[in-house]
Amino acid sequence: MTATALGLVNTAAMKLFFSPTSPYVRKCMVTAHEVGLVDAITLIPGSAHPVNRDATIVSNNPLGKVPTLVTATGEAMYDSRVICEYINALGKGHLLAQDGPLRWEALTLQSLGDGILDAALLVRYENNVRPEGLRWADWVKGKLAAIHTSLTHLNQHAEVFKHDFHLGLLTVGCALWYLDLRYPELDWRTHYPALAQAAEGVMQRPSMTQTWALPA
Repeated sequence: MTATALGLVNTAAMKLFFSPTSPYVRKCMVTAHEVGLVDAITLIPGSAHPVNRDATIVSNNPLGKVPTLVTATGEAMYDSRVICEYINALGKGHLLAQDGPLRWEALTLQSLGDGILDAALLVRYENNVRPEGLRWADWVKGKLAAIHTSLTHLNQHAEVFKHDFHLGLLTVGCALWYLDLRYPELDWRTHYPALAQAAEGVMQRPSMTQTWALPA
């Protein structure tokens, strides 16, 4: 279904504060691609730095984070979980069941994928934002351990990737994409071969292979 069919008559109908490397923004854009609403979203540059906060984002989202969505009627929505569910509902998508076991599976896998991303971003902030003299090696070690135990769990339960594509698998796919982007040294495909094989179909979906950038 297109944005026009939904009554979203121009590409400025929704606005998304955007960073091209944010995996949480990516979740929203993949969702929009899946339900045919990419052309209903205008990307707005946003710098969600944990210290030097972006006042423009803060004026729409007191947390100052991306993604922040401003709807066609002017309401602000955050975080990625809320935005993805909203976009899926607006596009009458099938990424999240209304009830039953697949809903709880999707939400649980979304939490797992988001947890991997949370840990990965905290490591990145610790190593790249915090002053060198204040960095805590054990903190980094603990967060990396959380990533590895999560990947181990997915490797042991690779059968979930045989299920119909849903918001949980989408989120896990975005987490794996971010590990490829920021942590190639983890070499997760080599260390978790069952996961690598099972996730390939998700990683190669047209929506998952897209890239988005701010207009020139």
